Amino acid sequence: MYEELTKQAKTAILELVDAARLSAGDLLIIGCSTSEVCGEHIGKGSSIETAEALWQGIAPMLKEKGIHLAAQCCEHLNRAIIIEASVAKTLGYEPVNVVPQPKAGGSFATTVYKYMENPVAVETVRADAGIDIGGTLIGMHLKPVAVPVRLSLDAIGKARILCARTRPKFIGGTRAHYDENLL
Repeated sequence: MYEELTKQAKTAILELVDAARLSAGDLLIIGCSTSEVCGEHIGKGSSIETAEALWQGIAPMLKEKGIHLAAQCCEHLNRAIIIEASVAKTLGYEPVNVVPQPKAGGSFATTVYKYMENPVAVETVRADAGIDIGGTLIGMHLKPVAVPVRLSLDAIGKARILCARTRPKFIGGTRAHYDENLL
């Protein structure tokens, strides 16, 4: 089961990175309910083993491409975000003092915190793209214009996934022209 979850996570991340045209230095947010991945109701069956299987499919792909990972905690931590301290500093996000746990932050955020080199929590980010695994509501942490992205997968484990990329806002009127590469 865990090998299949790792494979699904890797597929989803690679497809999203490609569809969102992410590049080194971009920020990708992941909200994940391991309970939902395992077929339980959100918050009722948190699983570190499941989180670690997902981490193994996600982290190496993002590291290889130089894309920064942001992991959304659950509502018990007000959906705080776990990111590397260096990324928080570079992007101007102020750290807050909290360490996620499986029942207060969620197993995925706890796992990300465990494996990052120097993790910190921040209250909010503005990510370039994201994946919501199991209905965790990541939209508040995306840049203002989010565009849905469909992948070849519609679930990881038993959790439905929703993905989005962002694009710059359109400004101007009927005479305005737009850069097709930014759509």
